[in-house]
Amino acid sequence: MESMFRGTTICGVKRDGKIAIAGDGQVTLSESVIFKSNAHKVKRIYNDEVVVGFAGSVSDAFSLCERFENMLNKFSGNLMRSAVELAGTWREDKASRQLNAMMIVANKETLLILSGTGEVIEPDDNVCAIGSGGNYALAAAKALMQNTTLSAKEIAEKALQIAGQICVYTNDHITVEEV
Repeated sequence: MESMFRGTTICGVKRDGKIAIAGDGQVTLSESVIFKSNAHKVKRIYNDEVVVGFAGSVSDAFSLCERFENMLNKFSGNLMRSAVELAGTWREDKASRQLNAMMIVANKETLLILSGTGEVIEPDDNVCAIGSGGNYALAAAKALMQNTTLSAKEIAEKALQIAGQICVYTNDHITVEEV
């Protein structure tokens, strides 16, 4: 059975040696009720060296985040190795394949998307976004990257603000973490 809690937008931006991940705070019940407006879907893990932002069903997102953190501990904080190993277990484990969640993860060097199908994707242009307002945030972040000198943190936050003006599942309670 699919979770009835959904709706979020997460955006990651890499610029000038910094990586920022921003996420909104809205949790939507079914498709018509704002259940919570100030959830924190972006957080630091692994001794504050890694930032993750998650989207999808709440319980699945927490489970995915916990599994990723376990991989980081297992592989001494190696982000790419942890992501690839998690993707491998995702494909092999029947329970993992049922997780309805995605994450953007980053450390000081690397920005990745971990998809709901067990893929690890490194964005071509240093910008990525997931969730219900992901396409809006992605378009905004790309335009800001190409046409401004704003920092990674400023672009990620502004992209979320723009997505929140368009997507009914995205609000303006924004959390931003930078590494």
